[in-house]
Amino acid sequence: YAQARAAVEAALDVQSCSAVCEAAERAVVAVTSAAATRETFVKRPDLGRVLPEEAAQTLSVHGPCDVALVLGDGLSAIAANLNGPAFLLALAAKLEARGLALAPIILAEQARVALGDGIARALGARTVVVALGERPGLSAADSLGVYITQDPKPDTRDSARNCISNIRDAGLSVHDAALQADRLIQAMRSRGVSGVALSQALALGKG
Repeated sequence: YAQARAAVEAALDVQSCSAVCEAAERAVVAVTSAAATRETFVKRPDLGRVLPEEAAQTLSVHGPCDVALVLGDGLSAIAANLNGPAFLLALAAKLEARGLALAPIILAEQARVALGDGIARALGARTVVVALGERPGLSAADSLGVYITQDPKPDTRDSARNCISNIRDAGLSVHDAALQADRLIQAMRSRGVSGVALSQALALGKG
C-alpha cells in the first residue's frame, strides 16, 4: 500500500527525462494538463484529460507530424521515469526508419490517457502514442502502460485505443514493447482505425 501511494503521489522527473531524450538528440516539450496540481489531478480525473489552450498553441508550432509521442506521469510517475524515455526513444527510431515524421517528445504532467488526443490535434498528428504510469497494484507500482490511438477526436472512447501494459523489468521489456507498438502503428495507419475496430479489421483480413 505504501508503494502504491508513493507511486500515485510521485512527480514526473521532467529534468531527468529531458536529459535522457536530449542525450539521444531528441527534442522535448513539457506541458501540464488542466489539472495543474497533483491534488487536483487525483480529485478531478476529467481535468487530467484536458490540454489547456495555451499549451495547445505552444505545441502547434512543432507540427504537423505523422506520430505524436507523449510521456505522462499517469498514476505512477515512478514507472514513467524508469522506462518511459527508453521506450519512446526505441519506438522513435523505428518510426523514423519507416519515414514517419515525429514532433518533439512531449513530457506531460498531471496526465490521463486522453490528454494525448488534444496533444495530437495540436501537433496535427494522425497517430498518438501515450506512455504513462499504470494504476499501481499491491504487487507492482512501476508498470508503464502505452495507449495508441489513430485519428483521435475530442470524444474518442477507450474502445478506440490499443494498449500495451506491464512494461517494466519484471514484465514486458522496453525492446519488446517498442516492437509491438511499431507493428500496431503500421496496422493502424494502413487501415485508418485503432482499438476494437482494428482488431475486427485484422480478424477479417485473416479470414
